[in-house]
Amino acid sequence: MFPEILVVRVFPDAKTWEKRVWVALICCRRSIWMDVLAGRTMIMDGLHNLLVQSTSNDTAQLKNATAQLNIEYYKNPACISALAQILASSPEFAVRQLSAVELRKRVRQQSGDLWVQLPQGAREQIKNELPQLILAEPNKLVRHSAARVVASIASIELKEGTWPQLLPWLNEACTSAQVAQREVGVYILFTVLETVIEGFQDSNQNFFKLFEVLIIDPESMEVRVTAVRLTRLASALGVLAQYIDADDKADIKSFQNLLPAMIQVVQQALEVGDEAGARQLFDVFETLLILEIPLLGPHTEALASFLLQCGANRGLDAGLRIFPLNALNWTVQYKKSKIQSQNLAGKILEGLMPITTEPEPEDTDDDAPCRSALRIIDGLATNLPPTQVFPALRTLIQQYFSSPDPNNRRGAMLALGVVVEGCSEYMTPIMNQVWPIIEAGVQDVDPSVRNATCIAVSCLCEWLEEECAAKHATLVPAIMNLVHDSATQRSACTALDALLEILQDVIDQYLSLIMEQLANLLDTAPIAVKAVVTGAIGSAAHASKEKFLPYFQPTMNRLQHFLILTGEGEESELRGIAMDAVGTFAEAVGVDAFRPYFADMMKQAFQGLEMGSPRLRECSFLFFSVMARVFGEEFAPYLPNVVPPLLTSCRLAEHGEETDASLSSDDAAAAFASGSSPTSAIAILDTDTDGNIEAEMEDLDVDKMLEVNSAIAVEKEIAADTIGALFHATRNHFFPYVEQCVIELVNLLAHYYEGIRKSATESLLELVRTFYDLSDPQDWQAGAAVTVPLQPVVKELVGHCLPPLLDMYESEDNKTVVASLCIGLADTINKLGPAFIENNVEQICNIAIQLLGQKALCQQDPDQDENEEAPEDQAEYDSVLISSAGDLVAALANTLGTDFAQAFGTFFPLISKYYGKNRSLSDRSSAIGCLAEIIAGIKGAVTPSTEPLMELFYRALSDNEAEVQSNACFAVGLLVEHSEVDLSPQYLPLLAALRPLFDVTADAPRPRLNAKDNAAGAVARLIFHNSAAVPLDQVLPVFVAALPLKEDYVENRPVFRALFHLFRTTPQTLGPHLDALLAVFSHILDPSGPDQIGEEGRAELIQLLGFLNTQEPGKIQAAGLTVYV
Repeated sequence: MFPEILVVRVFPDAKTWEKRVWVALICCRRSIWMDVLAGRTMIMDGLHNLLVQSTSNDTAQLKNATAQLNIEYYKNPACISALAQILASSPEFAVRQLSAVELRKRVRQQSGDLWVQLPQGAREQIKNELPQLILAEPNKLVRHSAARVVASIASIELKEGTWPQLLPWLNEACTSAQVAQREVGVYILFTVLETVIEGFQDSNQNFFKLFEVLIIDPESMEVRVTAVRLTRLASALGVLAQYIDADDKADIKSFQNLLPAMIQVVQQALEVGDEAGARQLFDVFETLLILEIPLLGPHTEALASFLLQCGANRGLDAGLRIFPLNALNWTVQYKKSKIQSQNLAGKILEGLMPITTEPEPEDTDDDAPCRSALRIIDGLATNLPPTQVFPALRTLIQQYFSSPDPNNRRGAMLALGVVVEGCSEYMTPIMNQVWPIIEAGVQDVDPSVRNATCIAVSCLCEWLEEECAAKHATLVPAIMNLVHDSATQRSACTALDALLEILQDVIDQYLSLIMEQLANLLDTAPIAVKAVVTGAIGSAAHASKEKFLPYFQPTMNRLQHFLILTGEGEESELRGIAMDAVGTFAEAVGVDAFRPYFADMMKQAFQGLEMGSPRLRECSFLFFSVMARVFGEEFAPYLPNVVPPLLTSCRLAEHGEETDASLSSDDAAAAFASGSSPTSAIAILDTDTDGNIEAEMEDLDVDKMLEVNSAIAVEKEIAADTIGALFHATRNHFFPYVEQCVIELVNLLAHYYEGIRKSATESLLELVRTFYDLSDPQDWQAGAAVTVPLQPVVKELVGHCLPPLLDMYESEDNKTVVASLCIGLADTINKLGPAFIENNVEQICNIAIQLLGQKALCQQDPDQDENEEAPEDQAEYDSVLISSAGDLVAALANTLGTDFAQAFGTFFPLISKYYGKNRSLSDRSSAIGCLAEIIAGIKGAVTPSTEPLMELFYRALSDNEAEVQSNACFAVGLLVEHSEVDLSPQYLPLLAALRPLFDVTADAPRPRLNAKDNAAGAVARLIFHNSAAVPLDQVLPVFVAALPLKEDYVENRPVFRALFHLFRTTPQTLGPHLDALLAVFSHILDPSGPDQIGEEGRAELIQLLGFLNTQEPGKIQAAGLTVYV
């Protein structure tokens, strides 16, 4: 042992350091301790005194001691031995604790170099005696800190094979008959395995056998809890994904066998009130859930049931209940294939609904079990097929909403609101079953239910725009009534905000009344309500566009004083929302009306940047983006003052570094000296002599340290997004900033927050597209060979942007980011052509192949066999990802043209499988639409696949959803147009399949009208390709009656091409329909309407009218078309 241990134990009355040293000299061999007299006495004496000073509450003394320690002691290897002896002997807990913390740092200093400089004998002595010292240490906090010293030494010595005694000793301690030794041994083992990654793979089975004993320790909860924590570490060591092969199955099974006992330990911790232990154990489960190893699969149902039971236990502290509910949320996200295959959603929902009825905290930032339960419902909806979620939840909602208890009705309404995001497509055709609940909710006698209904309406408006807009006559008056109710005013204004934004076609019915009533609230309502009222007025402006002009100036006058608020909290939020609203006003009323306010509003936005609020910086960035969009190149003079803050935001530190990074070692010691709990015992962050951030993880408030600074993250997301918008708007004026912006955006591709990665991805590709537009590009030619190269500067920019984006995909686990990447790549490929994908075609094709095959990283589920086909029934969010992959494939086909023909053989089965009987509307529609776009790109090269494509399109024409039928019309028309197979024999069956789509009333839903337009386009392609095979006398009456097109103006191109063809080749067939056609022509040429046929089509139509005027001048005059001839 260290001599000082002997001194303290034999001579407990030796109070002074000098006396202990001399006693040590008497008690120990003189040859060993002569060097203490020769020099170490002075080192230890000075070091000990400075450590004592470091525990002082005197800040000046503390700083002085810290500086002296760093300069005079901590660069000398001898300080390691001295710190070890102080740890062994000091009677003061605070000094021993601080010496352990500093000893660990010195061992790790300079990547272990200071430790290696220590003489071999001294190192061996510390290695031999330190574990025994920990066993003898009475204070738990010191034991834990000293255990981490062992782990730090092990991280150096075990790799070199120079500490063979450690693991046998740990095994002996962990299996000791003395409970105290087992507690110490298992904790040291925990710290060692937490630190040392390599070298233990061959010991897994030994560890599992040890864990089987420790996890059922009969005497110590601490041993059992630490053993469970050890299983987490062991899984990360021995069964980490890169080490798994067929031989590792035994390790996985051994681990899985431990899980029932692990669950039991958590239950025991809860029963005895060990809250700290329970929190750590739930953290273990969260870690295991996110590992890419199928460790929990066989126990998913039992784990979910246990977590739900804990989360629903109202006898536990509310803060503690959040932990199992969070773990359940991770279970839903990361074990969704097991949840889906075992159909567990219904059982989970039954357990969650009672939790949703519990009280909510007033502060929206505070967490509570009810909010956790709603998050899980949202997770079920967004991760599982809606068929497994919504029917079960609808039954529960109806049950709870019919309860006399308002808490039950409130919970039902909140559940309805959160489920919409993931089930919107599924809910669309059955909304007639939902509206009665909403209508009853807005009139409920209990204000909490009415407030919850407003939240549900907001969610419905976001995800089911058309359905909500169609209910405007019911929703607007009902919500306006709640706006005037003080108990529901704020939530009602939020619902009104969401509702007004989607009422473009009917907003004029309500605009005057709404603006009058909302304007009054701007003067009288509480500040929190003023904020949501301001947002609602912004939505009214967005929906009404130029119709908002009469209200623009009076509203600006009312908002002026909001824009100069300087307070925090609600004032800051009101200022930000007012700035957002003003930007919306500018887009609504246009450049000329807003120009008088432009300079002053920019001044207010710049002031918002300087107020130290991430939220206000975010609002200023959004305002800059809108102003650039409205004013275009007029915005350019502001760029020198706008771009630098954007770049600064992109570089902002997070996780609290802005404040915590300034916590010096002096402050650390002060925190230590005054701290009585582990969370305040040492510094949250510290810096070693190498400048590396360090943390004593065991003794930190880890939740605080790892808390995402969401405000800064959102600010960075908006900043990244704004960069692309500014370049697009200000064009060549942005050139000086492109290079630095690209550097920062590329750096953000590795950010932990998916929203930032998504914005950076979109902005980088926006920069590429805008730069290309400004390079005076020539039209490119489709094909694998680049016949029209990019300008050198554009090619250089592509070289900086595309490789990191493709690299990001390889490690990207977020589906939304990958979907944005696919859509952005598709847009950029279509614009830049073959030169953009030069040398990267195979890699980009592989992205689409992986996604369509559901083998991409973001689609991985460790519990699903690698060769197992994913189920057809999938979450709606998964369908969005598949659709984006289809966009990417279509862009490749468009760009490569006939050179894509070979690749089409690979893609056809991958795409066509998404038209299956159990597939969602989105899957079926995007599959047919993607194939249509591919045909448009490869043209005649589609010929070899004509037969299977035609068979598929026939099935799609008879689909029960108009959206699918519409895409099938488009696809079959293109196939007839481009295939070199003579499809004339198919004309009559095709016309028969298309005929029902023309039987649509004028007030039919938009998808039906769109399908009718596409059916007309398909017929037009048949006529143009081979009019002789079309029974025109039967077809033309129906065809002409379908004109003009109501929804899909793109189909006017084939429609008018067919009409022009008939006028040139068989004009007599159109004679009976001339009056109807002239009315169509008048509608198409009306200058007050939108452009429906393009410049070339318009010119050819006018030429046709000139000819017709020579034949039928009276009819031309009667149709009002003389002006065009």
